[in-house]
Amino acid sequence: QVHVVESGGDLVQAGGSLRLSCLASGITSGIYGMTWHRQAPGKEREFLAKIYINGHTDYADSVKGRFTISRDGAKNASYLQMDGLKPEDTGVYYCRVVTLAKRDYWGQGTQVTVAS
Repeated sequence: QVHVVESGGDLVQAGGSLRLSCLASGITSGIYGMTWHRQAPGKEREFLAKIYINGHTDYADSVKGRFTISRDGAKNASYLQMDGLKPEDTGVYYCRVVTLAKRDYWGQGTQVTVAS
């Protein structure tokens, strides 16, 4: 059974930093890519960043230059380093894993709150 677990969410002051982690287990086919998404209160879930098996990354304009995605293939893990946090970054952060078998899995999310 596949499990995706996010961690690292916290309450932080504006301008601060957080590092989120995503760990995937139970995946037998290998991971093609991992992405991070955010859902702010009252809003739809939005894409933030992605990293592919070849290391290629892409970011939403809203976080480009402030957030950095990375991965550890040996651990089936992805990390989201968030710097220069703003109150509008508040929300639940989700990790999505896309496997080489073309299936995707979501975690339950981790809460990030940025106080002004």
